[in-house]
Amino acid sequence: MMSDQMDMLDLNGVPTGPGCYLFKDSGGQVIYVGKARDLRRRVKSYFQKEHEDPKTRQLVERIHSADFIVTDTEVEALILENNLIKRYQPKYNINLKDSKNYAYIEVTDEDYPRLGIARRKTGRGRFYGPFVSAQERDRLLDLLSRTFGLRRCRRMPKKECLRSHLKGCSAPCVGAVERDEYAERVRMAEAVLRGRTEELIDTLKEKMEAAAESLNFEKALTHRDQIQALTGLMEQQKMDRQRRHDEAVIGYALHRGSAHLLLFHVHRGILQDKEEYVFPASPGFLEEFLVQYYAEHTPPKEIILPEEVDGAVAEYLTARRGGRVKLTVPVKGEKKQLLELVNRNVETTFFGDESKVEALQEALGLPEPPGVIECFDISHLSGTSTVGSMVQYRNARPDKSNYRRFRIKTVKGISDTAAISEVVRRRYSRLKREGAPLPDLIVIDGGAGQLGAATSVLGSLGLQIPVIAIAKRFEDIYLPGQTLPLKLPRRSKALQFIREIRDEAHRFAVKYQRLLREKEMKE
Repeated sequence: MMSDQMDMLDLNGVPTGPGCYLFKDSGGQVIYVGKARDLRRRVKSYFQKEHEDPKTRQLVERIHSADFIVTDTEVEALILENNLIKRYQPKYNINLKDSKNYAYIEVTDEDYPRLGIARRKTGRGRFYGPFVSAQERDRLLDLLSRTFGLRRCRRMPKKECLRSHLKGCSAPCVGAVERDEYAERVRMAEAVLRGRTEELIDTLKEKMEAAAESLNFEKALTHRDQIQALTGLMEQQKMDRQRRHDEAVIGYALHRGSAHLLLFHVHRGILQDKEEYVFPASPGFLEEFLVQYYAEHTPPKEIILPEEVDGAVAEYLTARRGGRVKLTVPVKGEKKQLLELVNRNVETTFFGDESKVEALQEALGLPEPPGVIECFDISHLSGTSTVGSMVQYRNARPDKSNYRRFRIKTVKGISDTAAISEVVRRRYSRLKREGAPLPDLIVIDGGAGQLGAATSVLGSLGLQIPVIAIAKRFEDIYLPGQTLPLKLPRRSKALQFIREIRDEAHRFAVKYQRLLREKEMKE
């Protein structure tokens, strides 16, 4: 296979020197973009040995042809590689565009524009960002909408909403603000988003003085409040700039063909925040990550790495920063301790969930790790407004797209066992009817009675799914066919995981029950 590909690609005809290579499949689609100091040597290496990594083996098997672009320097090759990856989005290159940390503030293109959050710069609106910190983004979004009375609703209602009554919106929905005035408010908000806060404050001071001189004290008071809000924002931004990170620490672990990478921002030796990435562990992924990430962010003065990277990367980052960027691979001292701390966080962040599932499997004696867990809870108010909830955990994390809530239809008064019977029957009779996948484990919030009700329903449906119940008082675990409950150690990962799932189901049930009660009271 490899010799055939080598002949087909004519590897001896590959240029030497720095540049980029583009591997294509049989359909002519670019599936991988790479850069090299010596193109011929780098490309030959793909076909001269067996690769241990399954993704690299799969890549090599799919290569049908290749294109080459020669550059004068390695730095030029790095920049070109990043541009080519953005252009072609190859399957086997790492992809950072879906990171949950990137989000924009969007000003929509409407008669009365609204402020919102956008994950991608698509559509006809105007976008500001991206914001790595969701907290900073949300704080700014809330301040701008309140300060300038801009709407947040996706569809303008036909009557004033609560935000308008609380002076958080200028209520364009009911004509409380003229279109020209609203447009001016939008322009002021965008001035802040463009970083022109100081200029805007000066303009607002002039408007406040003019309004006061014309005895329009209400308008002067509005401008005064806007000035105070923006002054507070400037002070906060100034503090943030003083706390700007001057180091970054990167650690990663390879697991099942993927790189699990953490990037920690550090200021004066103190970890400030982190960003998480998971992508295929393709050759040279660390260098590729550095180039892609810092194409969108200003590099810090120093980046601490677990291994050496190509010297051209340092040149590229230095050019991006406009000053020297030091790449350090520490062997001892404080920086080595920082790197070890990040590596410990890699294990906790990416593989802690896996350990919770394994602990639960061992504690319950399950034949397979419970990858999908569904938990049920019942909530009512003295037998009224009775509801049921179901939450789903997938790979030890909440999968909120698969949460379900039930309004109890067949039970009158207080009977948690009957209510559990109803919701379990409704849930799994539907899954059985539709041929949908079943969970690996069912958790019932309750004791032996609720467990018996659930197992009875599953038996009548002809389904064999592991079921447990957890009682609130002593956190005992009830298993089918066992008289005495299972008592897990209070600090065990398994019990803590079960309690986490149970508490989430309870929260979701109570939220729905309160919603129904409020609705009934309004009616």
